[in-house]
Amino acid sequence: MKTENFRLKIKRVIRAGLFNFWRNSTVSFASVLVMMITLVVIGLISFAGAILSTSLAELSNKIDINVTFVPTALEEEILRIKQDLESLPEVLLVTYVSRDEALVAFKERHQNDQSILAALEELGENPLGAVLNVKARDPSQYGSVAEFLEEGSALSASGVTVIDRVNYFQNKQAIDRLSSIISVADRLGFVLTVLLAAISMLIAFNTIRLTIYIAKDEIAVMRLVGASTSYIQGPFVVVGIIYGLVATLITLIIFFPITYFLARVTESFFVGFNIFSYYLRNFFEIAFIILVSGVLIGALSSVLAIRKYLKV
Repeated sequence: MKTENFRLKIKRVIRAGLFNFWRNSTVSFASVLVMMITLVVIGLISFAGAILSTSLAELSNKIDINVTFVPTALEEEILRIKQDLESLPEVLLVTYVSRDEALVAFKERHQNDQSILAALEELGENPLGAVLNVKARDPSQYGSVAEFLEEGSALSASGVTVIDRVNYFQNKQAIDRLSSIISVADRLGFVLTVLLAAISMLIAFNTIRLTIYIAKDEIAVMRLVGASTSYIQGPFVVVGIIYGLVATLITLIIFFPITYFLARVTESFFVGFNIFSYYLRNFFEIAFIILVSGVLIGALSSVLAIRKYLKV
């Protein structure tokens, strides 16, 4: 019996919420519009975060250090150091470039400079040493990799270093700057996300508060006849959820043409990031975030507005 009464109350609350949504069509339209803007902002925050992450990852991939060995270094000594580097937790990838490969790459880079090519011919032998290209997991970790190379691991069996140079110290300023940019971007992105989300929720809250204010006489009557707090709040919470659902649907539809037309722009300016492809690839994840945000903002705003401003 209690279960049937509870179900009946739920049905009445939902029916009342749907009735209020359609009855106040003008206010509902305005509320859905504001909620849609709120969800668009949340979606744009998601896109901006993806663009920032992709751009920073691309920049990080372009930063590395080259370990150049003396021409007389034996291959087994170089491969030993390569293995030692790969065992470091800071190192993501180590690529070995032999002396012959280094010479071919050098000739390709200077194929239009006949004086350099002529000088190589005069030498009659390969003056270049083998190279290890080292990529760290994070730009801030190149310092510890460079320190490791300066230790005993860089020595040959005779106790003489086989490393000619490590270009970390030439690239140190660029690496430190990139590490600083990534750190600042992460903090700034978090602050902006929280700030924009708070502003969006505040706008939605005030719009729903207006809806509740319009129905204050109806609420007063319900209070006089002894309606419970949950029964009074229920229809407004349902209306808030409907605002979120409808705004979510419109937002997801609107993002299709927006991301499609911005695809070439983002691909050109943000290292090949195609925002339309990203939207299609992560559609369900984005839809879930926007849906949950819309429903929570609508329901929570309704509960807070009716409690604070009508003192139910």
